[in-house]
Amino acid sequence: EGNPYTWWVGKANEKHYYWGGSGPGIQKCACGIERNCTDPKYYCNCDADYKQWRKDTGMLSYKEHLPVSQIVVGDVDRPGSEAKISVGPVRCQGDRNYWNAASFVTSSSYLHFSTFQGETSADISFYFKTSASDGVFLENLGNTDFIKLELKSATEVSFSFDVGNGPVEIVVRSPNQLNDDQWHRVNAERNVKQASLQVDQLPLEIRKAPTEGHTRLELYSQLYVGAAGGQRGFLGCIRSLRMNGVTLDLEERAKVTPGVKPGCSGHCTSYGMYCANGGKCVEKYNGYSCDCSKTAYDGPFCIKDVGAFFEEGMWLRYNFHSPGTSMKDLVSRTLLSSADPEITAPDLTLNKEELSFSFSTTKSPCVLLYISSYTQDFMAVLVKPSGNLQIRYSLGGTKEPYNIDVDHRNMANGQPHTVNITRNGRDIVLQLDHYPPTSYSLPTASDIQFNSPKALFLGKVIEIGKIDQDIYKYNTPGFTGCLSRVQFNQIAPLKAALRPTNASSHVHIQGELVESNCGASPLTIPPMSAATDPWHLDSASADFPYNGQAIGDGVNRNSAIIGGVIAVVIFTILCTLVFLIRYMFRHKGTYHTNEAKGAESAESADAAIMNNDPNFTETIDESKKEWLI
Repeated sequence: EGNPYTWWVGKANEKHYYWGGSGPGIQKCACGIERNCTDPKYYCNCDADYKQWRKDTGMLSYKEHLPVSQIVVGDVDRPGSEAKISVGPVRCQGDRNYWNAASFVTSSSYLHFSTFQGETSADISFYFKTSASDGVFLENLGNTDFIKLELKSATEVSFSFDVGNGPVEIVVRSPNQLNDDQWHRVNAERNVKQASLQVDQLPLEIRKAPTEGHTRLELYSQLYVGAAGGQRGFLGCIRSLRMNGVTLDLEERAKVTPGVKPGCSGHCTSYGMYCANGGKCVEKYNGYSCDCSKTAYDGPFCIKDVGAFFEEGMWLRYNFHSPGTSMKDLVSRTLLSSADPEITAPDLTLNKEELSFSFSTTKSPCVLLYISSYTQDFMAVLVKPSGNLQIRYSLGGTKEPYNIDVDHRNMANGQPHTVNITRNGRDIVLQLDHYPPTSYSLPTASDIQFNSPKALFLGKVIEIGKIDQDIYKYNTPGFTGCLSRVQFNQIAPLKAALRPTNASSHVHIQGELVESNCGASPLTIPPMSAATDPWHLDSASADFPYNGQAIGDGVNRNSAIIGGVIAVVIFTILCTLVFLIRYMFRHKGTYHTNEAKGAESAESADAAIMNNDPNFTETIDESKKEWLI
């Protein structure tokens, strides 16, 4: 029925159904693109289902989907049906000088290089990032000749030169600020016929050379990058400076030059948004990394779920205070809720909490999460016998715990669900899956401080002392299913159990905890509004006639049936006419398409798409390249 038995999982845990030699969205192998599959009815050799071994192979080169993290192979349960899969290494290629950068920290800072040899042709390109409104990028002088690139204002870049016919200046004006501390690309060219300047993707500014006069650019001084001749130099970062195809080594020269630093700080300003889920961007010498230690996620961009499958009877306990840990460490590293390092563990209180996790289960009732205390205070997230979710708070001041019941959704349906709970004083906000957040408020008589938190339990509660009666009932036999990305304030208990961290000493596990990627993003979609739901009926106005009862203005049930039959007949006639017209004119007329260049020479439409799409070609302009740092 067109549903693939086999797929691979790439970045961001997305499924992909194309294979080596093909491209995203095409759902074919290389032989399907080239139209030479073993069985022409299929788009992969392995789909032929022959008794002999067949092979589909090729390169997966769409960088946005890499690397391959998982492969799922189906349809191998039949007798004689086998599959072999091999994944080769990830190979990266590119210009190693792409991030060769220098930081100019004063307006008088500069780097000097040998004289630029650009008598008849000059091709200069680089990236810059600054918060200053003006400054000279580079300059090279002769007796009267010169060449110079500068930031004239916050919105203007200037390319000027003189080959003996008088100064020439080309200016590109940007509608947006260029001193926004983001990377901008400059490309300046000059030859005997014309000169041009382009900034980012703005229109190219061109100046024709005079038909008569001098054409050679004669320079004698050193090439200065930054301040030159007493002018105000550039303040900020320059990288990937190429002059006539040669990349200047800014970093090596900056190491021995005062006022200039090798590399470029500020990568996080441009790329810090890629550190997701609360990950912290960390500056590096020639790039950046994401610190995921304070999150429940893992991976280079803090987007990989850390989850585990709990079998019946398994449980995990995270102690907020473990032997050998000073209270100062506890305060600074976990709950972050007190400024006094001299307090003892039972004196620690919380005025607010943030809790988030994902789970899937088919069994109820059960305890998903429980936070105990040295007092009678507790917090719990439960699945009731009906499969509905319940959040239970007991902070003192009331006889019974405060319960939040989500009665209209069955959460024990085996699908992944996300839970986000935020409490600030008396106010509680609950969000399930992708549904809108819902606000609640603790009773007026309730305390608003969570006194002396002791431990966090997952799967089952094993605690000394009195336990709430309902929680005690739900505690047997325990949670069975998946828990992932569990985070309470700054604590990620599952991650601490599965990854060796400083917090691992706080964790105690009963049973064998096996890591699993079962915590995929929930598939739940928001409910349709009454206005857009075609099946929604207003009970107050709905009228269902039965047994020939009168409808509206006296039209009876038989008339309604006759009218429906007539409507069906008319609809059938119209469909037949449309079919006949399309058949008669199928080969007539002309048409126009926006077909890709080179499509006429491509072997198939898929090949034409891949040939024309810049995502499928390696020969792309440097300004459009993306690089994995």
